[in-house]
Amino acid sequence: MLAALAVRWREQWRARRVLTVAHEKEGLVFRRHAAGKNVVLAFVQDGAPLPEAVAKAGRDALVVLELAPEKVVQGRLSLPPQAREFLPGIVRNQIERLSPWKADQAVYGYEVADSESGLDVSVSITSRGVVDTARDELSAIGITADRIAVRPGGDGNGRLVALWSRAADSPGESLARARRAIAVGLAACVLCTVAVSGWALNASATMQGESEELASRLRAVQRQVQGARAATSPAGRKPLERAWAAKEAAPSALITLEALSRILPETAYLTDLSIEGPLLRIIGLTSDAPALIAPLEASGHLTEVRFFAPTTRNPEGTHFRFHIEARIQPRLEVAVR
Repeated sequence: MLAALAVRWREQWRARRVLTVAHEKEGLVFRRHAAGKNVVLAFVQDGAPLPEAVAKAGRDALVVLELAPEKVVQGRLSLPPQAREFLPGIVRNQIERLSPWKADQAVYGYEVADSESGLDVSVSITSRGVVDTARDELSAIGITADRIAVRPGGDGNGRLVALWSRAADSPGESLARARRAIAVGLAACVLCTVAVSGWALNASATMQGESEELASRLRAVQRQVQGARAATSPAGRKPLERAWAAKEAAPSALITLEALSRILPETAYLTDLSIEGPLLRIIGLTSDAPALIAPLEASGHLTEVRFFAPTTRNPEGTHFRFHIEARIQPRLEVAVR
């Protein structure tokens, strides 16, 4: 099926450009038909080399060889109008009567015209030997004929009637070439697919091995890091060392109180003070609560100073109750400063 489609598509594609070859004055006239135009491409005398433009046109176009009218026998059939759909079979059965050659040695074509009595069928007939000789002569100069036709009128202006077609005469040869080309293409695709699949499997196996090796290295590093952390963590120390480390890391309440006594102005005093780990909370009264934030942050003992509750005025209306929260810096950091 693929081969038949390929052959049909190729014939249709080549039929868009037609190169006709005719014998005239001891030479060959090459005419190119494309896009409704008829252009004389070249005149080549017998024995002269073929021009490159003609050779290129012969490879790309459908080549039609015109036989001389004197090499063709004309016959006529008068048929009723009802015979139109059966014309191919009727003409084939009448070739033996119309032709001087036997049916298997005759090559023919026909055209139909309507008449008052019915159908007037003009049949053009020649021998297979004439067709083979014309094909061989054209092949000798490097051109392969796709069709052989004749102009029944003999005046050079009539309509071409196809007598022989390479696609119809030897369809098996074209199909065989197309099948071979398709088989080669499919085999190449299969080989490429197998090669790409093998490369992908090999690359996947290599990447998997590298991934497993990298994972084992990561696990080894994690074990080393966890061992180092366990050696330096408080849980891995002796009780006395853990207590001393906790003492060094914990903020000193005395230092914090001393710092607050120096930082807070005389207009402010505390009513509540709590230290929970590194977190300090103070509550008190002052005449200007926002002015307390900057000195606390600038002291070097406290960071992240903020109000954790709204500031309200006391019942007497003379002071404001503030609620300030801050993080105490460790004593070692304060000492470094």
